[in-house]
Amino acid sequence: MSRSESRYHHGDLASALEAAADSLLAERGAASLSLREVARRAGVSHNAPYHHFADRHALLQRLGIRHMTRLVEAQRAAGDGEADARAAFVAMGAAYVGYAHEHPQGFAVIFDPEVCVPGQTGSEMTALIAENEALIGAAIARIAPDLGAQEVEAAVVGAWGAAHGLAQLVAAGHVPIEAVQPAFEAYLAIGATLTTAPERA
Repeated sequence: MSRSESRYHHGDLASALEAAADSLLAERGAASLSLREVARRAGVSHNAPYHHFADRHALLQRLGIRHMTRLVEAQRAAGDGEADARAAFVAMGAAYVGYAHEHPQGFAVIFDPEVCVPGQTGSEMTALIAENEALIGAAIARIAPDLGAQEVEAAVVGAWGAAHGLAQLVAAGHVPIEAVQPAFEAYLAIGATLTTAPERA
């Protein structure tokens, strides 16, 4: 064990390595991230990361969990800050896109299909995905309390898809971040119009 490693307790070293990895991720992206470079950034021996992460893939999965946790919390905090149901929904959507805009590399890791394989995620990420869906579902149910469970489930897919697509458009530079909140307000307005408009014969 190096002198630097002796400064850490077991859990502290894992946290230090994760923080170092996240810093490198933000600077360079996932493609150039290596356990050796993480060890160098944390000031520990090149073997130290292997006590906590089996390989680079395991480290990236950990970073995906780290950012998914923060993404869910950002949405929750935004929604909790609004008393009005519609305003809460808009705030949550804006928080989702805002997180992706502020942490593009972390957001990308969450949804990297090689890191977070659909249908094969670990229990912690699976729980976070379910929590995210429940959060969106609760926001939708506040706006439309008469919707059935299946309708809410479908609406969650639509809302999450809209937020994710908008996040991608902002990341690509096609939509300015300032347009995000008005976009979600328009999304709700269109939905309200469609549900109240009389059917044509």
